[in-house]
Amino acid sequence: MNNTFLNACKGNGCEHTPIWIMRQAGRYLPQYQKVRGTVDFLTLCKTPHLAAEVTIQPVDILGVDAAILFSDILIIAEAMGLGLSFHEEKGPVFSKTVRTLEAARALSIIDPLEDVPFVLETIKILKKELSNKVPLIGFAGAPFTVATYIIEGGTSKNFINTKTIMYSDSGVFNTIMQKLTDSTIKYLSAQIDAGADAVQLFDSWAGVLSPNDFATYALPYVVTVLEEIKKKGVPVIYFLNNCAGLLEKMSEIKADVFGIDWRVDMARVVSIFNGKAVLQGNLDPCLLFSDTVKIKKEAYDILKKAALTKGHIFNLGHGVLPQTPVDNVKALVDIVHQYG
Repeated sequence: MNNTFLNACKGNGCEHTPIWIMRQAGRYLPQYQKVRGTVDFLTLCKTPHLAAEVTIQPVDILGVDAAILFSDILIIAEAMGLGLSFHEEKGPVFSKTVRTLEAARALSIIDPLEDVPFVLETIKILKKELSNKVPLIGFAGAPFTVATYIIEGGTSKNFINTKTIMYSDSGVFNTIMQKLTDSTIKYLSAQIDAGADAVQLFDSWAGVLSPNDFATYALPYVVTVLEEIKKKGVPVIYFLNNCAGLLEKMSEIKADVFGIDWRVDMARVVSIFNGKAVLQGNLDPCLLFSDTVKIKKEAYDILKKAALTKGHIFNLGHGVLPQTPVDNVKALVDIVHQYG
């Protein structure tokens, strides 16, 4: 089995820099499109043998060093009692929002075995299928990120409803965040018990907060989740999108690996973390639309800068985009393996 990814998570020496890619199972792959053409997105997430199939596809096609469970960060919110649907134009949409104390109190703390058995069954299938290949990464959304969706009712540009409640109604906000925190701990713990070799906490929207607001309204809940999950004994990755203004606060967190988006120079990240952290990232996903010469140049620059830290796992600074040329993704994996 290729344990390069797990060794890198621990800061151990590796034969090459490992690489996996956020959203590596997705619409840019014809093999995924074939499966997706038979079911809607939510059904795909909830059908273990299909979710396992698309999880494995990029491992076989691209040669990446880890698989990541095919699912969605909002599965947990639906399990807490909210109606969820996905639309091609709008993205995720909840049938009702959580903006009152009554609605916040109505949220249930999930029981993974009862509420998301399909996720755990997918992991069990994957552990058998990947046993001689690569490790499996489980994941969840961080409390603040998931909170934005259930407060706004879907995606948002300015997060006006979220921030209004955050600033003016601590009772509602704290109730939402605590319930999400408790559910996230149970969810990730169950994934690890089912066989996940590592987990990533996605904080896709915490980058919209100022440093002080991040420290007040998001960080304490992240810390609680990470402290509990680290007790399970597997590597924990914390990915904070749009993190340039929050790196100093981020460096105070006790995660095993820190995922970095593409908007910040890796040399600055290495300096702030003082070479003591394992870093993950951080190529701009749009660079995969250029040519292999440009991809090689930018990837090599990241590899060279990240070599000065405790360990490095190559990744994009966010998820691979739907129209990305598959050959360019393959080329990136080969470049990292050759030069990392």
